[in-house]
Amino acid sequence: MTPTPVLFSLAGRSALVTGAGRGLGFEMAKALAQAGADVVIHGRNEARLAAAAEAIGTATGRQVTWTAFDVADFKAGRAAIAEIAGRFGRLDILVNNVGARDRRPLRDFTPEEVGALFATDLIGPTLLAREAAEIMAHHRHGRLITVTSIAAQIANRNDPVYTAAKAGLTGLMRALAVDYARAGITSNAIAPGMFATETNQSLVNNTEFSAFVDIRVPVGRWGHPPEIGPAAVFLASNEASFVNGHVLVVDGGQTIRM
Repeated sequence: MTPTPVLFSLAGRSALVTGAGRGLGFEMAKALAQAGADVVIHGRNEARLAAAAEAIGTATGRQVTWTAFDVADFKAGRAAIAEIAGRFGRLDILVNNVGARDRRPLRDFTPEEVGALFATDLIGPTLLAREAAEIMAHHRHGRLITVTSIAAQIANRNDPVYTAAKAGLTGLMRALAVDYARAGITSNAIAPGMFATETNQSLVNNTEFSAFVDIRVPVGRWGHPPEIGPAAVFLASNEASFVNGHVLVVDGGQTIRM
């Protein structure tokens, strides 16, 4: 009797998750590892990456490795992609999660500061996706997953450059979905809402802001970071093979509330 396939299994797949030393990237990397993928996590802080890789390995029973580079450094990113593909013989999944925050009025930005934020949040991920897609196309299989934000759909005051970069990622994801689909590669995005990550802890502890979350988010709370992981596993899996060019919003319903 033929065994029933395990749904959402990523066994035999290799994955790179950028910005995975903590927060949502860490949780997505852990979920991919739990599903059976060989996971490489990325960041710039080597000590943090080493600790994160060990934590994920302890939680999942799988060996997780790490690579450190600045996504705005294209040569370093290209070298890292090539090294990972050489190590595993392929690269199946790229989760473009890394992103810098610089939220202030447009009048306060210099041209150089706009360029720096775009280099990290948009240009770097674009070039990483290009390198990954070329490798994936050779094997006729791949999953490009771009982590955008609900800020790509709804704007907040005094946050124009970050919002523009995230909206650009959404456009990039859709363009890649068209360009690479015939090569066996799907391209999708995850748009998180308000999650209680380390970087948001001061807001989580702010009674007034948390009261706003209770009103604004239909489920009445912050997102728990582990709740983002299954979204990445789904989009990376064979079960999502006909999902292409989609933004999977994980926000407790915030963006659909009047």
